[in-house]
Amino acid sequence: MKTSTVRRVGLSVAVAAALTSVAACGGSDDKSEGRAGSAVTKADPVAALLAVQKKTGGANSAKVEGTTTMGTAMSMKQAGALDWSDGVSGSMKITYTGGAMADTMKKAGGDGTMEARYFKDGYAANMGSAMAAQTGGKSWISYSYADLAELGGAAGAAMQDQMSNATPEQGLKSLLASGDVKKAGQEDVRGVPTTHYSGTVDVAELTAKNSELDAGQVAELKKQLGDAGITTEKIDIWVDKNDLLVKKTERGQMKTGELNSTVYYSDYGTKVSVERPPASETIGFKELLKQQQGASGSAS
Repeated sequence: MKTSTVRRVGLSVAVAAALTSVAACGGSDDKSEGRAGSAVTKADPVAALLAVQKKTGGANSAKVEGTTTMGTAMSMKQAGALDWSDGVSGSMKITYTGGAMADTMKKAGGDGTMEARYFKDGYAANMGSAMAAQTGGKSWISYSYADLAELGGAAGAAMQDQMSNATPEQGLKSLLASGDVKKAGQEDVRGVPTTHYSGTVDVAELTAKNSELDAGQVAELKKQLGDAGITTEKIDIWVDKNDLLVKKTERGQMKTGELNSTVYYSDYGTKVSVERPPASETIGFKELLKQQQGASGSAS
């Protein structure tokens, strides 16, 4: 595997694993402890979603399953369990089904599937035997958020902040800040009776009026969406009788093409246990870059 290919794969995996977690949970910089008491009257969509935001945020963990397409960059499906009580931890099986990311992994000798494990200070991705053959048997690449912030500058710092504070609330916060949310009816989702809410987020029109976000948080939310090239986004959510998020879909246009995401949540409060990969099978991303830079004289 050429030096440039190893570096490109490593960088692609770093971004892809981060995006997978954010897509599954939704990035959030709200560090408040969301706890809800009894359910509120559902006649007012805004009041209902505020209750869902607090109850879901306070549930701390869930099983997550979904599919995401981000234009020409990637299409993928993911399944696993995540805990967001103190940063993000957990594991996800990720399968890339199309786009540039799938092509990159195939060229590197992979089959398009990898496991990502998330920890408070970073995450690790298992790249399989193709990577191990180039790294002395080390199939895992580990990424610390601090290193990504250092290597990626402002973009890396933003990824560190977003990943460290991801919860499933982001779609709710966007809907509340949009000022455009309505109750769309009652539907069953995978056998669970739910209430369906829908709205369109116009990034330029986001406001703190209904969202309990301050002006700075709304500005950050606008920036996150704007950086992805999103100007409008349609968000639908399905909520069970306990004010917990069961399903979320997001549709919009990004710089790389269409954003299309569907995520299901279940088994809230599930115990999430994740172990760091064996050190003998793991190489840090910074170390990998140094090794490849050192070998660049003999690699073409």
